[in-house]
Amino acid sequence: MKTQPIVPARIEWCDGVPFAPDFGDVYHARAGAFAQAQQVFLAGNGLPGRWRGRERFVVLETGFGLGNNFLATWSAWRDDPARSGQLVFVSIEKHPPTADDLVRAHAQSPAPALAASLVSAWPPATPGLHGLEFDGGRVRLLLALGDVAAWLPELQLQADAVYLDGFAPARNAPMWDTHLLRGLARLAAPGCTAATWSAARSVRDGLSAAGFRVQRVPGFADKRDMTVAEVDAQAVARRHGAPAGRRPQPAARRALVVGAGLAGAAAAHALAREGLEVTVMEAGAHPAEAGSGNLAGLFHGVVHADDGAHAQWLRAAALRATQVYGPLLAGGTVPGQATGLLRGAADTPWDTLSRLGSQVPAGYARPLSRDEASAMAGCPVAGAAWCFTGGGWLQPGALARHWLATPGVRCLTDTSVAALRRSEAGWRAVDAHGSPLGGAAPWDVVVVCAAAGAVDLLAPHSDAAQWPWRRTRGQVTLLPPAAAAGLPRPRLPLASGGYLIALPETLHPRLGGGLLCGATSQAGDDGAALRREDHLANLAQIARLTGAQGVPPDRLAELAVQAEGRVGWRLGTDDRLPVVGPVPQPLAGLAGQPRLDQPRHVPRVPGLYVMTGLGSRGITWAALAGDVLAACVRGSPLPVAGSLLDAVDPARFVSRAMRQGRP
Repeated sequence: MKTQPIVPARIEWCDGVPFAPDFGDVYHARAGAFAQAQQVFLAGNGLPGRWRGRERFVVLETGFGLGNNFLATWSAWRDDPARSGQLVFVSIEKHPPTADDLVRAHAQSPAPALAASLVSAWPPATPGLHGLEFDGGRVRLLLALGDVAAWLPELQLQADAVYLDGFAPARNAPMWDTHLLRGLARLAAPGCTAATWSAARSVRDGLSAAGFRVQRVPGFADKRDMTVAEVDAQAVARRHGAPAGRRPQPAARRALVVGAGLAGAAAAHALAREGLEVTVMEAGAHPAEAGSGNLAGLFHGVVHADDGAHAQWLRAAALRATQVYGPLLAGGTVPGQATGLLRGAADTPWDTLSRLGSQVPAGYARPLSRDEASAMAGCPVAGAAWCFTGGGWLQPGALARHWLATPGVRCLTDTSVAALRRSEAGWRAVDAHGSPLGGAAPWDVVVVCAAAGAVDLLAPHSDAAQWPWRRTRGQVTLLPPAAAAGLPRPRLPLASGGYLIALPETLHPRLGGGLLCGATSQAGDDGAALRREDHLANLAQIARLTGAQGVPPDRLAELAVQAEGRVGWRLGTDDRLPVVGPVPQPLAGLAGQPRLDQPRHVPRVPGLYVMTGLGSRGITWAALAGDVLAACVRGSPLPVAGSLLDAVDPARFVSRAMRQGRP
């Protein structure tokens, strides 16, 4: 998805009513935003009655504005004892308000507690899909920042109700374009309704052309008419259908996750939150002992001038990580901190950094001079740096154990899955002797998250052995407190090629108060023993990151002797993106299938999914990857743009082969 920097809305207040001078229109009628939302959008879509008894109800809105429609809908949902189990509100906004404007707009809100929650969760204005959760996750707001014409083709959801909101067609014609309205039909669930305060002939004709049956009904306040509509299910079904690679399994109730590292724990947590009964099988004696077993690790985003798929995915994942991890770290559930991270940018000219920084909200990242970065770190740093406001570090094993404690998740350790077998009844896991594991009942869904054994488990069902995997050995170095005395001790973690984390005293009975630095990266290396030369390489990172003149050779050698460490292996891919989604069928059996050059059209192995290849970004990526996986399984609204799912979809390797003319 091509992105542009987000330009916040310019808002003026005229007699207490918010006004957009760039469009020459007000945000809502003078008679009241909530009253308008209740009559036009809720009543116009048959709410609250239509969500009653539903497991999930999805609203799609074409203009978030100041959020009054969302708040009014949330308030009505809360007040309804027969409400749906979950309310998902997906809204698009090109020019979001600033947090200060949001506070002013809702100073007299009829739902002050809900408005305060929205203000508290308000995201930085970066392009992408921002997922905000309220009421313990039962209410989800997916806020797509960017142009509506760009976003509608990128959304993957089935809307039960559509709120067509925006400035008047005469003031903002692109939002009401007939082609845009046609795009709504692809996103409409059976029985989907739509409502808008506008009664313009062009809007009614556009909805009719999109496959909606349209009516004019009495309008709100001084407007004589408004428009309501209901999708013509047969007409829409003839023109639209989910592509082969995007068909969910909403009836799935039981899931098996293979692997209890960070990826497996995130997948299990996300699936359990979607209502599945989840069993996790782990070959080791304890969860998170392999690649997720380090004492600490980083999470943060990135800023790239071209903002390609890798940068977009990493930004979305980092923002989601901050949302999920921040409360866990603040409450002491998981050791770590989310108060910022400094990523070195000494090789980038300051004018380039400043230009990029002007396009990025400070709530996500901001460039700092060397002096500013040093002051923030509380120790010298090598040069200019990006400060990722919501970045930080945490203990990955503690996070994995927290996720595995989610209600609905059962974790079986010392349980090695040798093979996966599929029948008409579902999936079964067997051990090396062919004996079934985990009971007699089959699973509807299997998710392979075991980094080391993923290829072997997937190979009988797919071309996974031919996918471009990269397995790398990494060694980290731990300096106990006595050895770390006199060395730089940053208040925030430092990163740039390597990293340096000052460990709190409470983290570990012996190593707490020390320093963690690393990590080496050696492809195709199976050596499990700690290496002195790797310790020396990691310790050299301290001088490189802090800009010190260097540690004397004899001191470096002494530190290497005192150092402790750990060796692990990371599984990644050649494009440095994770592998998340339904497993594609073998290419050899797809001859004659159309449009295989696009991942979303590649047929899949029923019920088989994969979430692995998180590489060195596992902590940053895990939470969002789990959300994406669960959305793929259950058919809930996808929390990323469709093109970003294409970028991490395992079928991307099939499509790549087809585009390159390989069989």
